[in-house]
Amino acid sequence: MLGLTAHFGSGKIIAPGRCGRYRQTVAAQLTILGSGSAGNCAYVETAETRLLIDAGFSARQTRKRLTAIARGPEGLSGILITHEHSDHINGLAALCSQLGVPVYCNRLTKEAIEFQLQCKFECRVFATGASFEVGDIAVDTFSIPHDATDPVGFLLRTPGGNIGFLTDLGHATKLALERVRAANVLVLETNHDLKMLQDSSRPWSLKQRIAGRHGHLSNNDAADAAEEIMSAELRHLYLGHISRECNQPGLAHRVIQERLRKIGATHVTAELTSQTIPCPTLHLGRVPVHSQPALL
Repeated sequence: MLGLTAHFGSGKIIAPGRCGRYRQTVAAQLTILGSGSAGNCAYVETAETRLLIDAGFSARQTRKRLTAIARGPEGLSGILITHEHSDHINGLAALCSQLGVPVYCNRLTKEAIEFQLQCKFECRVFATGASFEVGDIAVDTFSIPHDATDPVGFLLRTPGGNIGFLTDLGHATKLALERVRAANVLVLETNHDLKMLQDSSRPWSLKQRIAGRHGHLSNNDAADAAEEIMSAELRHLYLGHISRECNQPGLAHRVIQERLRKIGATHVTAELTSQTIPCPTLHLGRVPVHSQPALL
């Protein structure tokens, strides 16, 4: 582990748990449970830790999607929240009420969520830009430009590799790109095709918001961001938050694939996410399988 800690507003310090030998053939796994304007949620699991990144589906739907990958919400170590928009927190209140799972967010997001949902949460408050640990996962946080109170992106440093979450941003800042440059896996927003957005029946004010510098990335914006952060270590690129009205999955995939080919990034696999069903689980890294668990 990286030895990172963070002092939270609640006065608590999150330190990595201890883990002996375990029967697990992968060091980490990622499942995008769903991504789009109607809900966003991802699941990351290591030997010690189980996290949701955002909780944009109802508790019932979240449970259903976890069940589809033979998991359940009862063992969650925490829920990381990027920002307070409803497609990222729709199931948060019910999940916390049912499970008592801690929520990780910054203070302004905590206040916005509690005002919006009219309830209190067990929160582990971090300062935007800080790093902290949840079990054997080190979490780096960074600011992103979006029309929310204090939105953030994440880089999760797991025993199997680094997983970046860069969605819901109007433009890719140098800071955000630098913070996800170390990612082996990146969830990157490809929200809209600019022409489809302009030709859509949406109100002009909404079109301006989406295309603005605090809105959402277009396919071409995402391609530019992917090119900017490209490295030999990046292996998987998930195309997220695809608009149903102002984009097409095949179009988004084609734009990204063409850019990857243009820059010679043939080692990177571009994967589409879905609003309706979980993506196939991605397994990261390999660890030895031991026959006997060690004492803690």
